[in-house]
Amino acid sequence: MPQQSKYSNEEFEALMAEIFVALEKKNADVQLSLMALGNVVTNILQNQVDAGQRKSLAEQFAKVLVKSVS
Repeated sequence: MPQQSKYSNEEFEALMAEIFVALEKKNADVQLSLMALGNVVTNILQNQVDAGQRKSLAEQFAKVLVKSVS
């Protein structure tokens, strides 16, 4: 069963577009883009997720990421 998001498609697409524009504006190559995005994810986990849930959420995120590129 597909997972239902609490965010609209429009909200998600708008945010993704802004992120892509920022990376393109800086002419970020793959390595720089992934480094920056990885640091953003780390920052979100460190500052917006309770310490007891960080590892589990990071593992979930990594699993979904691997699945999405397979």
